[in-house]
Amino acid sequence: MIKSLLIANRGEIACRVIRTARRLGIRTIAVYSDADAKALHVRSADEAVHIGPSAARESYLVGEKIIAAAKATGAEAIHPGYGFLSENAEFAQAVMDAGIVWVGPKPASITAMGLKDAAKKLMLEAGVPCTPGYLGDDQDPANLAAEAAKIGYPVLIKAVAGGGGKGMRLVEKPEDFADALASCQREASASFGNAHVLIEKYILSPRHIEVQVFGDSHGNVVHLFERDCSLQRRHQKVIEEAPAPGMDAATREAVCMAAVRAAKAVDYEGAGTIEFIADGSEGLRADRIWFMEMNTRLQVEHPVTEEITGVDLVEWQLRVASGEPIPCKQDELSINGWAMEARLYAEDPAKGFLPSIGRLELFELGEVEGGRIDTGVYEGAEVSPFYDPMIAKLITHGSSRDEARLRLSDMLEDSAVWPVRTNAAFLINALAHPEFASGKVDTGLIGRDGEAMATDPEPSDEMLLEAAMGLVPYAMASGFRLNAPSRNVGTFLLDGQPIEIALEGEAADEPEESILIAENGKVWQLQPWRVAGSGHHGAHDGDILSPMPGKIIAVDVTEGQSVTKGQKLLTLEAMKMEHTLTAPFDGVVAELKAVSGTQVQVDALLARIEAVEE
Repeated sequence: MIKSLLIANRGEIACRVIRTARRLGIRTIAVYSDADAKALHVRSADEAVHIGPSAARESYLVGEKIIAAAKATGAEAIHPGYGFLSENAEFAQAVMDAGIVWVGPKPASITAMGLKDAAKKLMLEAGVPCTPGYLGDDQDPANLAAEAAKIGYPVLIKAVAGGGGKGMRLVEKPEDFADALASCQREASASFGNAHVLIEKYILSPRHIEVQVFGDSHGNVVHLFERDCSLQRRHQKVIEEAPAPGMDAATREAVCMAAVRAAKAVDYEGAGTIEFIADGSEGLRADRIWFMEMNTRLQVEHPVTEEITGVDLVEWQLRVASGEPIPCKQDELSINGWAMEARLYAEDPAKGFLPSIGRLELFELGEVEGGRIDTGVYEGAEVSPFYDPMIAKLITHGSSRDEARLRLSDMLEDSAVWPVRTNAAFLINALAHPEFASGKVDTGLIGRDGEAMATDPEPSDEMLLEAAMGLVPYAMASGFRLNAPSRNVGTFLLDGQPIEIALEGEAADEPEESILIAENGKVWQLQPWRVAGSGHHGAHDGDILSPMPGKIIAVDVTEGQSVTKGQKLLTLEAMKMEHTLTAPFDGVVAELKAVSGTQVQVDALLARIEAVEE
């Protein structure tokens, strides 16, 4: 077994790897950027090395700095986690050339599966079923459009080097193809340095089924059953579970063994995931499940597999990297119960899921029987604009799917994060959705019903009253109306907006200046009107402000131009994603400050829309 390990990553996955390494008696070394100097993974490791500025391209994506840190600290091995350099074959080779153990598959295996088009050709040769599509080298937009027409709409445009939902666009009509292609190629080039794409038939009732595989250097390959990751938003997974609902034994055997064949075709070592797309219109059937791609690393959702199999996949990674065989044979692995995982993001569903940054002044996650929390932050930590906004994974295990689902909902309902916004309430609504609750979910569910799931909740009258009574002396000082002999009404600010609350009961002995209300996964701040100031005013209704620091990558309007409600104004690139800002109402672009290619700070005025009086 290796004795020391450098984790070439950050956040919750770095903390996750450190946890297993410590249990095995392995010394751990963290690396960190300027933004992560006080991060939890830095605090948790035995040693930490600074590797550069906050931007990932100057720190976590610089392989030379990571290898230098490993050499300087005497690290025997490097674990890449997921994301960043985890699927970079050149980095893997450089690690091995430096005489350091690479905790991952061989570089040749990464290369074989790294480009989606080449991987599909290889899978077809191995007898693994693949979806219809175009995998050619002719990337001329006219040719790609012609190939899409041959396949038949709707189609998916996918970056061959893509992953994590990046570099992927759904196109439903021929007239939308050119713009979608340009956007996809731009994102692919920025994220992966490769604008090459493939075209794939879009399945109308798609389910995302993936199989966890594991190989070793002794020629052994096993699967650890399947996961269902069909609940997605913008091609990014939201809630994952294992096993897949509706999967019968025969279909499971067919799909899992196809995954094993795929892994063997590239002489795979370590943890990997074979992703399939299934046509769920007639239930799960082996002849309607096709290979999509292979992720040559540990997945974000690996905990649900661990929960149903009792296996520590990180321990397996470390043992196999040390030259040991896989600890279990296939017939020794079985499914026990059901597990679900929700990705808790620092984002605001009420504002189009824009990332939310800042200090976590309150960070409490719910606890339930069979619950597990994987996180890389703590109360008082900063959520920065430089990295993915996922702040925690909440995982539950139960004897049945419903038990796991309800436990996960309870965990989210008991969670409280402030002032950073999260998607907890959205996740609670998703878990309660009739289609998801019944297991009849496909990847289009959020696209169809996401607006209802993202409804911004309000605190209950009971919670408002309880909080208000803790502020009553301040409310009394500003005066409240006498509506009836037994009913007084106080004026307060709820998250900065005026609200009147009927007051009943006794005031607090020591009133607060503000109180946080936590309910159903969301947190609000209630303040007395006098304390917050009755002169509170927001920005002009037509002001288009930057929701976070980022880079303007496209401006689609000019000053003086007439626009309609919902019309695209500009595109901001931040936190590894493109964010479209639109017109809030019909009007005219009275002022335009945004310039393509420039960096902007949070709340910077980008444009001002003025309504046209009729």
